[in-house]
Amino acid sequence: MLCLVPSELVRFYSRFLRRPEVICAPSCLLLSGALTMSLQSPGFKMLRLQRTKLGGLGLRLYRGLHHKPVMAVRREDVNAWERRAPLAPRHIKGITNLGYKVLIQPSNRRAIHDKEYVKAGGILQEDISEACLILGVKRPPEDKLIPKKTYAFFSHTIKAQEANMGLLDEILKQEIRLIDYEKMVDHRGIRVVAFGQWAGVAGMINILHGMGLRLLALGHHTPFMGAQEIFNELPCEYVEPHELKEVSQTGDLRKVYGTVLSRHHHLVRKTDGIYDPVDYDKYPEHYISRFNTDIAPYTSCFINGIYWETNTPRLLTRQDAESLLAPGKSPIVGVEGCPTLPHKLVAICDISADTGGSIEFMTECTTIEHPFCMYDADQHIIHDRKYNGVDIWKSWFTAKVSYSQIKRVASPSVEGSGILMCSIDNLPAQLPIEATEYFGDMLYPYVEEMILSDATQPLESQNFSPVVRDAVIASNGALADKYKYIQKLRESRERAQSLSMATKKKVLVLGTGYVSEPVLEYLSRDANIEITVGSDIKNQIELLGKKYNINPVIMEIGKHDEKLGSLVAKQDLVISLLPYVLHPFVAKACITSRVNMVTASYITPALKELEKSVEDAGITVIGELGLDPGLDHMLAMETIDTAKEVGATIESYISYCGGLPAPEHSDNPLRYKFSWSPVGVLMNIMQPATYLLNGKVVNVAGGVSFLDAVTPMDYYPGLNLEGYPNRDSTKYAEIYGISSAHTLLRGTLRYKGYAKALNGFVKLGLINRDAFPALQPEAKPLTWKELLCDLVGISRSSKHAVLKEAVSKKLGGDNTQMAAVEQLGLLGNEQVPRAESVVDALSKHLAMKLSYGPGEKDMIVMRDSFGIRHPSGHLENKTIDLVVYGDVKGFSAMAKTVGLPTAMAAKMLLDGEIQAKGLIGPFSKEIYRPILERIKAEGIIYTTQSTISS
Repeated sequence: MLCLVPSELVRFYSRFLRRPEVICAPSCLLLSGALTMSLQSPGFKMLRLQRTKLGGLGLRLYRGLHHKPVMAVRREDVNAWERRAPLAPRHIKGITNLGYKVLIQPSNRRAIHDKEYVKAGGILQEDISEACLILGVKRPPEDKLIPKKTYAFFSHTIKAQEANMGLLDEILKQEIRLIDYEKMVDHRGIRVVAFGQWAGVAGMINILHGMGLRLLALGHHTPFMGAQEIFNELPCEYVEPHELKEVSQTGDLRKVYGTVLSRHHHLVRKTDGIYDPVDYDKYPEHYISRFNTDIAPYTSCFINGIYWETNTPRLLTRQDAESLLAPGKSPIVGVEGCPTLPHKLVAICDISADTGGSIEFMTECTTIEHPFCMYDADQHIIHDRKYNGVDIWKSWFTAKVSYSQIKRVASPSVEGSGILMCSIDNLPAQLPIEATEYFGDMLYPYVEEMILSDATQPLESQNFSPVVRDAVIASNGALADKYKYIQKLRESRERAQSLSMATKKKVLVLGTGYVSEPVLEYLSRDANIEITVGSDIKNQIELLGKKYNINPVIMEIGKHDEKLGSLVAKQDLVISLLPYVLHPFVAKACITSRVNMVTASYITPALKELEKSVEDAGITVIGELGLDPGLDHMLAMETIDTAKEVGATIESYISYCGGLPAPEHSDNPLRYKFSWSPVGVLMNIMQPATYLLNGKVVNVAGGVSFLDAVTPMDYYPGLNLEGYPNRDSTKYAEIYGISSAHTLLRGTLRYKGYAKALNGFVKLGLINRDAFPALQPEAKPLTWKELLCDLVGISRSSKHAVLKEAVSKKLGGDNTQMAAVEQLGLLGNEQVPRAESVVDALSKHLAMKLSYGPGEKDMIVMRDSFGIRHPSGHLENKTIDLVVYGDVKGFSAMAKTVGLPTAMAAKMLLDGEIQAKGLIGPFSKEIYRPILERIKAEGIIYTTQSTISS
């Protein structure tokens, strides 16, 4: 793959980004080699490259035949822009000099005029039925095929492409011998006949020209307006792929940076993140591409020419496009006349033109007449290329509009968010003369043996070289042995299509909260999964139904046991995203119907009681698959298992994790915001905690005294974090298998000031789960002022100053806690929400006051610290950091980091990747390794760092 980074673009890039932009172009080695040569050649006159001299024919067979066979060059008649031919006049001259008769079917469209072929000895003739070999570039119309002839052209049938199966059927029916240029390869498997170089040249011209038009529409006049001139002017420098990030930010603005990518730069095995070329060739489905995270974020344009099959990883998916097109932050604020780009990625040129292939959202090819379109990632649509009947691109190419006019005319198609796409499936046709001569030079050595092919005789009787023999797709009414797999592919596809509805895997998702959407989005990527969503919140389920293809079911879990059981019985898997108290109800229904289940929540004692029943049912129930618990377990187990493999022991493990508002949105008394019911968060500080510190068990009481256990965190000092222990950490010595550890602590992170504010609420009795009759539905409405009067023991009619003094006394005169109470309106006359308890009422109040507003985003911060003693006696201090921000127009950080691991585990269960049975967590390599690898592809990236001491 070839990656380019523009920078003599300095004059316009420096205006709005003050740093170079990167153009990335994945392409095959042939393409990258051709372009590298072209870019480095002095003067670079791509249309005047010195042509190779015609060599002699590679084979001189059957000398002395009295009646030599006849060859024909057919007219290209499928595409109006196809002006190439398989051979140029000088090749025809060489063939006729050997005594062969060559027929040329007339064509006014062919780039090389008919008279040039006649001068070379060809015979201009419409009827080519006399020929035994008929050469073309693209497929002929089915109704123009002539029986029992040998044809050579690009058939596009070797992947059982559905669009060309009718052609293949007709070829078999008419007993035609088909030679496909694409399969003419040498002993190394490298193609010996191809237009590849000229596809790359034309593609590069197109996309640079297209980028000029696109950037013009975005408000910039650029050197890209003339592609050939740019190549003459721009200096190029190639860098290694891992250097792209750096040069995109700090590179020389006077250069065009590029890189050449190979498989090992972006392909990794799902289970362990390693690339093994031998294993990949055997099992490509076991690999994923990191192109979307390691290369694409630092590119402005890339050119793709890789060969893709259905079992190989994609370079970019639709979800990747959404992420890459998210508005980026520019260090320079745009001003009128010098706007910033809406996003980093500007353009894609897909030379492979493989619809729905390595670039999933490239679903239709563009054409030479209409070379560009805009892909809108938000709506998954391709914008029209015309405006008021005017083809804006054609008008530009034919100089019918000026620079100023193109901006006005092009606006509906090229302004706003989106990627400029160019995916012409016959790129070399834009340089038809050069492409014809280049292709003909490669084909010429094999022409004579192809002329001598007799399609009426058995294939095995023909004296073909391996290059030609192995390119014969069909002969004598049957597929050649090497290509019989095409029929199997067809049958497999047809069988899959006919059985798709019957074989769909059925998943029930219970709950429609903030985590549900990432789960639905991830599972919806597999068209073979049928999703049912159950919830008692009608408006939420209706909203999800508008975005995803789901079967909505309105039901209240815990009250409709019979309905739940009936629904579960029809599923292959259940995902419970409900409050943790409802998981046992769901688990019981799964046990009864022997259906697997996953959840992001803790494996509670109530779930643990069902462990024997789960085992007896022979099903798998996986819990603790979210963030905390979830990814924290997985990251811990990866480090622990790796340490054990080298004979090391874990001496200490400390893990802190927190979901927080992004710093700019933390300006409230709690320094915190809620995206779901605050009850669980508030009650957490009332729970006792236990941890192990330097070999001693430390017990922390909940409630007022929990503030004593809060400690400032010295990492990420700019965030000003504090942490406190969470639940019982000591049990993880057994769960993680680290009984050697003298320190074990799992805790929660918050911004400094959170704990103190909540401590004030505890002092006032606001975090109390006991029933409170005055808040019941039948009771008289109550204001917060009146409720606080009750809680501090004064008359409800007390004046504000009296209440404030009483509250302050209750808080021990702490001004910070008092300010939090006042700022949240707890001394005012706003009505208290109806609720079962005071903390439930406070939860509803805080959910309204401290919820995320439009444009606000959250973040999650996790830090795992390990002390690892190695057999050498050295101590390794290892840290793992995970920081994820929410997307303003997408999912929150918490939703992503909880929902995606849960969805991945669900998919693994459906696909049979997880074989374990029983009630389990994500503690085995079978589960955590694939998930930790796959989250990277979703932009959830963690970093590690180690220091060694004696």
